[in-house]
Amino acid sequence: MVKKAIEITPHVENLFGNRDENLRLIEDSLHVSIDLRSDSILLSGPEEAVNRTHQIFADFDHLQRAGVLLQNGELHALIKLVVADPTATLRTLIDSGRQRSAVGIKRMVNPRSPNQKKYVEAIEQADMTFGIGPAGTGKTYLAVAMAASALLAKKVSRIILVRPAVEAGERLGFLPGSLQEKVDPYLRPLYDALYDLLEKDKVDKMLEKGVIEVAPLAFMRGRTLSDAFIIMDEAQNTTNEQMKMFVTRLGNNSKAVITGDLTQIDLPNPKRSGLLEALHVLDGVEGIRFCHFEDADVVRHHLVQRIVRAYDSYGRAQQQLPLTLGEEATMPAAPGVRPTVQKTQ
Repeated sequence: MVKKAIEITPHVENLFGNRDENLRLIEDSLHVSIDLRSDSILLSGPEEAVNRTHQIFADFDHLQRAGVLLQNGELHALIKLVVADPTATLRTLIDSGRQRSAVGIKRMVNPRSPNQKKYVEAIEQADMTFGIGPAGTGKTYLAVAMAASALLAKKVSRIILVRPAVEAGERLGFLPGSLQEKVDPYLRPLYDALYDLLEKDKVDKMLEKGVIEVAPLAFMRGRTLSDAFIIMDEAQNTTNEQMKMFVTRLGNNSKAVITGDLTQIDLPNPKRSGLLEALHVLDGVEGIRFCHFEDADVVRHHLVQRIVRAYDSYGRAQQQLPLTLGEEATMPAAPGVRPTVQKTQ
């Protein structure tokens, strides 16, 4: 056990968080004691933990002096990432976010959990990345942020946003309006992320010029998508054939991100999910990375995390129930996914 006194710097109280929640997070996670005194802050605990805590205070002071002002929600998420990952510091996370945020991006692209950090790094390093997990974990938002950053940095010349229109059975011809008007309802989450990251006028001009393209999955057949950043959202609602068709569209100097939630399959036959099959077929293929998210990665309202956890607990409990007479499991499920059960005649 060691003790270290550190100087009280201007506005250090901004690090503490609402009702000192950030201090409690550091104390509970690193097993240190933080004693606020009139002329100093006394840290005590294991040497490594005390050093890491001192680094958090020093980095925060450096960032404040550099004019980086973090909102409490963002700061809390970054501290949570720092205490969970010994290799991460506030300064390195902010520096990485700056590098990813090209000129024109309204906000810094920063992961808020260890799994989000792995996901962003996978997108940077691999040509095809799968992001799989529950709602609210940042799968889609981070993918769009990385796409916008790549476009503005001129690493690609266009962004292509794709989503299976399950509710319309991919037969959109009977719907009124242009193609874009027909698919807009299915791509709204992608639009929301774009407008949050870029100025609305800029997004609208890019859509008009085709620099950003939106299309239902069915319109990808027969195309080769080169020099593009392609995102397919809600991939759990693709069939096996659709998934194979999509992953083989990748052209030169292109990157693809495929996101989905295996607990929200809307297909009539869930066992036919192309995302579920891709987990088994493409595992180990060089150049493809799979990133899995958990309820702890949820970055929406704190209630969403508890809701996801409750559904997961219910699913695990149901999975343990014995099959009733006349039922049989149709196929093994991916880890954490309830197996499909089908009545036998």
